[in-house]
Amino acid sequence: MEAQKIAVDAIVALTDCSRDAVVDFIRRAYLAGVRDPKRLTFKGLQALARA
Repeated sequence: MEAQKIAVDAIVALTDCSRDAVVDFIRRAYLAGVRDPKRLTFKGLQALARA
């Protein structure tokens, strides 16, 4: 769960987007098996760039 918190904080700091949207995406990625904070952050930034 610490990985989720680190990733959410990083993405919000870098993009200044909605914390709720980031939490939702990161939670789905975490439940899908991604546990590394760097990987979660990278995937989150990729998803926000596409949106």
